[in-house]
Amino acid sequence: MIDLYTWTTPNGRKVSIALEEMGLAYEVYPIDIMADEQFRPQFLKISPNNKIPAIVDHEGGQALMESGAILLYLAEKTGKFMPTDDAGRWRAMEWLMWQMGGFGPMLGQAHHFLKFNPGKAPYAEERYAKEAARLYKVLDTQLAEHDYLAGEYSIADMAAWPWASRFEWQGVDLGDFPHVRDWYLRIADRPAVQRGYDVPKKDQGIPMP
Repeated sequence: MIDLYTWTTPNGRKVSIALEEMGLAYEVYPIDIMADEQFRPQFLKISPNNKIPAIVDHEGGQALMESGAILLYLAEKTGKFMPTDDAGRWRAMEWLMWQMGGFGPMLGQAHHFLKFNPGKAPYAEERYAKEAARLYKVLDTQLAEHDYLAGEYSIADMAAWPWASRFEWQGVDLGDFPHVRDWYLRIADRPAVQRGYDVPKKDQGIPMP
């Protein structure tokens, strides 16, 4: 059994989707970040950076924070959703790091300025809107020749897709990125993704372009 500490954010959904895809048993512990529950001492023992998601794997005796590390751990634990050949494995790793270092953090800044604080910082709005568009173009170019980021469906897709699911918050029209749109819809159609998206609670459902 795995304990999952999470909330309805892209980073949280990465891990709940992976757990569903991998068929692992897990129990959900909601951490309401709007109520500052991530600062509670008992959660900080698991996630010293006071961020969700985090897991405790009682079978393996392992506690982990950071969504990328958790995805790698689960892929290694199950032997699923990570290519086994060297080239494919490193391609998946490459795109996972792309998401962790760019697609997530930059889109998070776009959310902050474009969705939650519009009109307060025009320079920041322009900067992050342009960076969001650039990153979607990078993604679109990769997906023009591949159905999934590493060729086959992997944890790299599970990492990037939840961030793309907030395209409306980023002021992005997926119609401008047809290969991203097709990839997005392919993944949205997966039953495990649909189940994982609604953890720890059902929100408004998966946005459709």
